[in-house]
Amino acid sequence: MSERENNAAGPGRRLAIRLALYTAARLGLFVVVAALIYGIGHLAGVDVPILVAGIFAVVIALPLGMLLFKRLRTELNIAIADVDADRQAKRDALQGRMQGMNGPKAGGRKATRPTDPGTGSERGA
Repeated sequence: MSERENNAAGPGRRLAIRLALYTAARLGLFVVVAALIYGIGHLAGVDVPILVAGIFAVVIALPLGMLLFKRLRTELNIAIADVDADRQAKRDALQGRMQGMNGPKAGGRKATRPTDPGTGSERGA
């Protein structure tokens, strides 16, 4: 994906793309390592069960993936930080509007407490 297209997409879309790439790379590495274990066992004349090959593949692929996919993991972490910063900015803006920091809304009327319809007095007073 080009840098211009990357900037045009929102932080959530960039996060989804980075997460999909990183997940596919890690799963692909697992499959390759499991196939290698199974294939080498078969060539050596040893019947290696798929489950055993899978377990060893997880143990081998975990640290190997951390080394091989460092750039993808860093990009994913940056995308997560972007989404978090965007969410925090939106949250702060919403809290500011709720606290009236952006000026009064609805024609400048001051908010009043609701009155009890039976007595005309304010509730909770």
